[in-house]
Amino acid sequence: MSGDSRAIVVDRPGSHRLTVGAPPEPGPGEVLVRVAAAGICMSDREVYDGHRDAAYVRYPVIPGHEWSGTVEAVGEGVDPALVGQKTVAEGFRACGTCERCRCGETSLCGGGYAETGFTEPGAFADHVAVPARLLHLLHPDADLAAAALLEPAAVIAGAVRTGRPRPGERIAVVGAGTLGMLAVQLLAASSPGELVVIDPRAERGRQALDFGASESLTPAESEAYHGRFDLVVETAGAPTTAASSCLLARRGGRVVLTGMFTPGAVGIDPVHLSLSQLEVRSVFGAPSSAWSDAVRAFGLGLLGPAPLITHEFPLERFGEAVALVGGGDPKTGKVLLRP
Repeated sequence: MSGDSRAIVVDRPGSHRLTVGAPPEPGPGEVLVRVAAAGICMSDREVYDGHRDAAYVRYPVIPGHEWSGTVEAVGEGVDPALVGQKTVAEGFRACGTCERCRCGETSLCGGGYAETGFTEPGAFADHVAVPARLLHLLHPDADLAAAALLEPAAVIAGAVRTGRPRPGERIAVVGAGTLGMLAVQLLAASSPGELVVIDPRAERGRQALDFGASESLTPAESEAYHGRFDLVVETAGAPTTAASSCLLARRGGRVVLTGMFTPGAVGIDPVHLSLSQLEVRSVFGAPSSAWSDAVRAFGLGLLGPAPLITHEFPLERFGEAVALVGGGDPKTGKVLLRP
């Protein structure tokens, strides 16, 4: 490989630098991808601020786990026909051989945690090297900016698989951030009888209607809907939303938690849980099957993340970009880095 390749390196919490050097060399079984776009999410902000659990980050690190790009080179043993193809890739470096991986639950890999952008070099860079087995190829005409949101879309696809929506059901989505909006699009494809979004931000609620929701409510308004929904998909990760999501579900209903909760979050009432016979599941990351679902939905036009993108920055302005994420401005949606 020739030419320079830039990367954002977070040496320690609150400290980053832009490096310039030779592109990484793809090893055996790997590909080198030229990054087209990389999304910044709250997990990246937690890495930068030092709030991510120490078991799930390794400094110094090049962040960036939500990304898209084009294969530029391949390592030993990889089909050279991949060069030039648009792609995204799974973040978890699952071993593929443990019991959970053999059962298809690659996000529960027992081989130890390793993930692009957290313990392995990520995509806040001109190039990223990843195992070829993790690639999900895109259509040649795919919008690579929108495709950078396929990582959170895969998480939501995993939640939808877990929630098993059926036509005609009453469904609630708690939270209208990136995950919530993507959930609305995927759940709308299941032909629900109702698809209600709950978020305190009126502007986000209105956008959810454009994405396929039938109604938008504030948390206060949603109290009148307790016990109504067959399926509740929680995406906010706010201190109270795990408990409030269980209150929204009908007796015997299903609740899927996708938000990343912090210590001190309000617990689920075990009395309500047992008397209501709720099925409660959580989602962390996405297995390979959910990635396949998300990429297929994107290719079919069932998933259109582009309207969620509100800001794009070059690598040199990473400091400004990461400051926007979690800053509280309701007009800030998905923030992208465009190397």
